[in-house]
Amino acid sequence: MAYSDLEVPDRADHLWRYTPWHRIHPGGEISDVPEAGGAVIDLHSLDGSTEPGGVSLEVATAEDLERLSVNGEEDISTQFIKALADGNAIVLRVERKAKPTQPVLLNIECQGDIAALHLLLDIGEMAELQLITRITGDAGWAGILRQGIFGNACNVNDIVINHMGEGRLLRTDGIHLGRDAQVKCGAVGSGASRCKADLRYTMDQVGATLKVNGSILSLDGMHNDHHVEILHLAPQTYSRLDWHSACAGKSRTIGTGMLRIEAGAKGADAGQLFHNLLLSKDAEADSIPELEVSENDVVGCGHGTANGPVDDDQMFYLKTRGFSEGEARDMLVAAFLNATLTDMGSEVVHEHLLNILTRDLAADL
Repeated sequence: MAYSDLEVPDRADHLWRYTPWHRIHPGGEISDVPEAGGAVIDLHSLDGSTEPGGVSLEVATAEDLERLSVNGEEDISTQFIKALADGNAIVLRVERKAKPTQPVLLNIECQGDIAALHLLLDIGEMAELQLITRITGDAGWAGILRQGIFGNACNVNDIVINHMGEGRLLRTDGIHLGRDAQVKCGAVGSGASRCKADLRYTMDQVGATLKVNGSILSLDGMHNDHHVEILHLAPQTYSRLDWHSACAGKSRTIGTGMLRIEAGAKGADAGQLFHNLLLSKDAEADSIPELEVSENDVVGCGHGTANGPVDDDQMFYLKTRGFSEGEARDMLVAAFLNATLTDMGSEVVHEHLLNILTRDLAADL
């Protein structure tokens, strides 16, 4: 369904309750699809020493678009970014049984007033890789749509870093997991003045396992709104959502988790947990964990959320050991965000992600 055929979503829909469509649309007239420029993309290994074997970027064919654009027919953000991209898409293709020796880094640089990218992910069967996608640039507004299939028995760490400038970011994911796929997805955010992310994962093949982790650093007046939806359709599927947000200044974070277990997904196991660290009296954090279970024969379903300030006792302890108040706070915030970073990849990937957040902490808190 085309964007022009869709109705503007109502704020009664929890997906758009905290960031209504007109707040994230790049123009004043929400029926318009403005002209957009493309993003500059670059693919290489994380340390730059080798080519990422078995991984390539290609212009999407009609067959790619039909096969890999697996959902979002009635989703307004999906169809809007498709319209901005004007039917063009890029495929990140990973060959069957590919095993790059180094983590793979995909840089997406967004420039100009409006930038848009439709990225298709075609992960082959039994492939093993760590993929880091880094979104940067000084675009006033950027829309990134990622859709695709993670093939049978693949083992993938899929991490997306929001490191944009002061512009606004609309990110939409629609990912399907194959049979026995083992997938870890990470969201690391410390950029964009306003970010709206709608991340959807479908497990319609037996034995798929999914872990989704978030480490969000929200500064000054930033507005970070992340919606994560995990759909269990097949038996013996497993998912965990673990989300940490640190909020400073007058920033606001929203985390919405929707776990759906449909009838027939016997033996499904799902859980979600949100933690928010409030670093100022003006910061605000909202967490909305939700479950919809239509199958009686499940292993377990659970959810929880917790908000709180920096622990005074921990601050006191660090200051008695010679740390200044700022150093002590930075250390505690880093440890809080690191709790979810540690499960996003190997030691090399973890060090790369931690260095990014540590630099942003030192510069902005």
